[in-house]
Amino acid sequence: MKTRELDEIRHLDLHEMNNKLMDLKSELFNLRFQLAVGQLENSMRIREVKKSIAQVKTVIREEEIKQLR
Repeated sequence: MKTRELDEIRHLDLHEMNNKLMDLKSELFNLRFQLAVGQLENSMRIREVKKSIAQVKTVIREEEIKQLR
């Protein structure tokens, strides 16, 4: 995920961030399924999606901490 995309995620509300997270998780599931059946063309995409999931989770947690203050 590019820095620009991460900035765009920071401007979303919590509900939209959770939707983005669910989309990424379903994409990761599909990529893992493709890997298992031997249809995956770009195995690096799994790494990219996992990194994006971690970044979105980090932004969500930052927002939760802001709300606690």
